[in-house]
Amino acid sequence: MELFESIDAVPNDFGAVAVTIGKFDGVHGGHRAVLARLEQVAAERGLHSVVVTFDRNPMSLLNPTACPEPLVSKQQKLERLASAGVDATLVLAFDRALSEVSAAEFVETVLVDALATRVILVGADFRFGAHGTGDVQLLRLLGEEHGFEVVVLDDVELEAGRRISSTFVRELLADGQVAEAGRILTTLHSVRGIVVLGQQRGRELGYPTANLEANSEGFTPADGVYAAWLVVDGTRYAAAVSIGNNPTFEGVAEKQVEAHALDQDFDIYGKRVEVEFVEYVRGMVKFSTIDALVEQMCLDEIVVREILAVPPKVAPTK
Repeated sequence: MELFESIDAVPNDFGAVAVTIGKFDGVHGGHRAVLARLEQVAAERGLHSVVVTFDRNPMSLLNPTACPEPLVSKQQKLERLASAGVDATLVLAFDRALSEVSAAEFVETVLVDALATRVILVGADFRFGAHGTGDVQLLRLLGEEHGFEVVVLDDVELEAGRRISSTFVRELLADGQVAEAGRILTTLHSVRGIVVLGQQRGRELGYPTANLEANSEGFTPADGVYAAWLVVDGTRYAAAVSIGNNPTFEGVAEKQVEAHALDQDFDIYGKRVEVEFVEYVRGMVKFSTIDALVEQMCLDEIVVREILAVPPKVAPTK
């Protein structure tokens, strides 16, 4: 996938395109259905398939207090768009200047001058331009003027009529339902960041953990214990992951993501790792004694091994 960080970065000879526009937060199943249709239309008409997206949620500028936490970082989003097979992605910096561009000017500068758009795929509720004044009807009129077709796509629904959306995925993750969220995302939800030095309590208890830095990439699920995969340098290790502030111990103020890789004891401090969530195991509990905590951690490990199909640990022979 080619990546253009501004309209000026698009080559003059790039060629005619089929395009779709959106935030694409999470690149979930609904997004992937749109991208698959984009690929189909582009192939049928001999066009390049292009996604136009933004470097941040526009609401972070227009209405910060109402802006939801993103499901993925910009880099994670670009990687998922690339995996969907699109030819190129144009990332627009959503700043004050862009927010004040009129609907007509947006079409002219982005869709016509920069991309030579021949067809655009949008949802029925698509809005564009300053203050969201542009809608599908206006887009069709502008398409007639500039020579591109507008294709309106239906929403993708789940069972019971629930629409696939980033909001729905966010709700599931906030409730700890990582398996269901992964089904909608069509991939395991993940967070990633640098491993930092913690307070070493896990190692003292026989369960050393990789502590991710605060403000890691990706939406952090609800507090609790999860079965997950810890990805280090491209290799996946089965892991029991704890999210929370360790209520059994005093003085742990901030929410932490701690991953214990089963049957591994390696030094990965300073490495950027990824945690892929598979299934919720239990909620976060404050234990009255350290022994009770260790006993529960042993039980958690058994459950995680069953979920991830990892054989039980073999006791060393004497």
